[in-house]
Amino acid sequence: MTISIRTQSLRTDPYVFEVDTAGEPDRPLVLLLHGFPQTRYAYRHQLPALAQAGYFAVAPDQRGYSTGARPANVEDYAARHLITDALAIASACGADRFHLVGHDWGGQLAWLIAAQHPQRVASLSVLSRPHPAAFLSALQHDPAQAERSKHHRAFDDPQTATRLLENDAARLHRMFANQGVARPDAEVYARKLSEPGALEAALHWYRAARSGGSMLPLPPIHSPTLYVWGDADATVGRSAAQGTAQHVAGPYRFEVIPRAGHFLTDQVPQRVSELLVQHIRTA
Repeated sequence: MTISIRTQSLRTDPYVFEVDTAGEPDRPLVLLLHGFPQTRYAYRHQLPALAQAGYFAVAPDQRGYSTGARPANVEDYAARHLITDALAIASACGADRFHLVGHDWGGQLAWLIAAQHPQRVASLSVLSRPHPAAFLSALQHDPAQAERSKHHRAFDDPQTATRLLENDAARLHRMFANQGVARPDAEVYARKLSEPGALEAALHWYRAARSGGSMLPLPPIHSPTLYVWGDADATVGRSAAQGTAQHVAGPYRFEVIPRAGHFLTDQVPQRVSELLVQHIRTA
């Protein structure tokens, strides 16, 4: 049976988010949060797979990426606002409790939500992004991780968006190509980020974090947790990935995908879908 992906607008006062959904709304919700520099399109393979498994899968374009949710100021992208968005989207879908999936910045956000609002998270699945405390420790103690993450500081430059988009987004395309994303898929991401103000807003996630906007209490994670990391990830090294286990008090599974890079849903979509369905079913 072919399962179609539906695109709709979802209002959570004061914003309107563009979301892709698959499955029946009365089924358990799986909320999938994308990272940088991607969009909800990152989960185009996982949405039908989750719907086929009996879930209502919802992937929004998050704050700054959705045209109707693009405030101008850096402080509008502090973690507390991003958390509010995700929880409001889940509530608008009728779910008090839901399964949560996040990749990259969406993964960072997923860790924070599971730590801050455990009563709402039935299971947690994170792709690529290690636990925030493990990532910070690696930045401080692993010179290789500091080198992998040097682009974070570069994103403070107000000319970054212009440089990434010039020459038909050549640098953005190179970022994707270096981690195994096919050109047609990269073009979908680049097209969305080329909307007026979109890439600048996406970069504000980094800027808000560097100004302290993501400093929130982080109690241990108790939700059943799956963490998936590709050992060819150009931005996350092994020390940060392996250190994540120290911060999960509940059931935990660490899955390493050999030769996979950072953009796992693009590079190994079938394996990611299999792992998500397995984990969520047993949570």
